[in-house]
Amino acid sequence: MEDFGVLRNNLGGGPLGLGDPDDRSLRRVEREIMVPQRMKELAKKERCVQYVQAFGDCAKKEGLLMPFRCKDLSKELHSCLANAYKDEEFIDKCTQEYLDLRSEYRRTGIKSKMKRV
Repeated sequence: MEDFGVLRNNLGGGPLGLGDPDDRSLRRVEREIMVPQRMKELAKKERCVQYVQAFGDCAKKEGLLMPFRCKDLSKELHSCLANAYKDEEFIDKCTQEYLDLRSEYRRTGIKSKMKRV
């Protein structure tokens, strides 16, 4: 007898009913929102640290005049981030990290692993 439910088989089930921990497929929302969000976080913390720091310092120093006086630093930061978003290795790394975190969550049910970096 086949069991029918609201969720597809790969979204439900698993040891805790959170989904199959070994499923490596991405849903549309994960591919379009969750992975790019992870990429943005990692790019700011790993790849473009010096640009983020320089722009932050300039913004604190200039206050309301920041949009005018920190324009060059802003362009450098956006350029660094854009280059990171185009790098296929970086995209694959972020996707694999997201899938690993999701798999661990589905296996254990502990949400703390899914928090931001």
